[in-house]
Amino acid sequence: MAHPVIHAEIRSTDPDATRAFFGALFGWTYSDGALPGYTFVDTGVEGALPTAIGPLQDGSEVALFFVGVEDVEATLARAEQLGGTIIQQAQTVPGVTFGVFADAQGHLVGVAAN
Repeated sequence: MAHPVIHAEIRSTDPDATRAFFGALFGWTYSDGALPGYTFVDTGVEGALPTAIGPLQDGSEVALFFVGVEDVEATLARAEQLGGTIIQQAQTVPGVTFGVFADAQGHLVGVAAN
C-alpha cells in the first residue's frame, strides 16, 4: 500500500479564534466535522487536501498532517519500535480510525485508516 498524506488539521485551545484568523487571512469557510467544535476547511479549491480545525485532542497546539495506513495500531506500535513515542492512541470516530506519534526527533505525525 502507498502511504500518501491524506489529511491535515490544526488543533487549537481556541478553535473559534483559529477559524476566524484563517478565514480572514485566506477566505476559508467551514463545515461541521465528527467531533464537537471540529470543522472542515473549505478552501474554495476542488480536490484540495482535506483539512480541519478543531479543539485539542491531547497535547498542545499543533498543526498536523496525517498519513494513510492500513492499520493504525500496528503503525503506532512500529513507530514506537523505531524510537518514536505514541502521543494519541488509536481512536475511532465515524468513518476513520486515527492516532498520533512523535518521531525520535519529536516531530508529530498522524496516521489514519478508513
